[in-house]
Amino acid sequence: MVVLDKDEQQARLAGEGDMQSFEELYHRHKLRVYSLCLRMTHNITEAEDLTQEIFCLLFRKIKSFNGTSRFTTWLYRVTVNFVLMHLRKPKMQTEEITENLNIQNPYGMPAVERITLEKAISQLSYSYRIVFLLHDVEGYKHPEIAQLLGYSVGTSKFQLHMARLKLRTLLMREKNITDSNGTYG
Repeated sequence: MVVLDKDEQQARLAGEGDMQSFEELYHRHKLRVYSLCLRMTHNITEAEDLTQEIFCLLFRKIKSFNGTSRFTTWLYRVTVNFVLMHLRKPKMQTEEITENLNIQNPYGMPAVERITLEKAISQLSYSYRIVFLLHDVEGYKHPEIAQLLGYSVGTSKFQLHMARLKLRTLLMREKNITDSNGTYG
């Protein structure tokens, strides 16, 4: 007999029409879905809207969860695909993430360093940025990233390696600019 984890049990119950199970899934996963949307869009308002749209979609599609993967893997695959589809649409003027200093600090660092890191991450190509965020920020493993994005595991590892090299270069450039202005020392 296969034992389902709590998410999988609740997804199955939600698929059968149990609203309380769906609400529990929503409350347990809304911040991670929002965080992923925010990191992919760099836009607070867009991330909030996308989070709501994703959970509306999830409500309609929860019956299609078949348990062949973990619920969280399935949910984040749905999230990534939804945001990617959204990003392909023509864009309106966007609000930069660094304009709102009251957002959560996922890196546990002072605001100035966080803003510098966010700026450097935003300069990465989309494919480097998404793999970096999924692996180093969200904690996904390469096989999960490959499955989410339709890459091979080797491509995921290469994209992460290149993203880290590029970030290192961008952060060193920023440090040299800051040091030459006499701000840090």
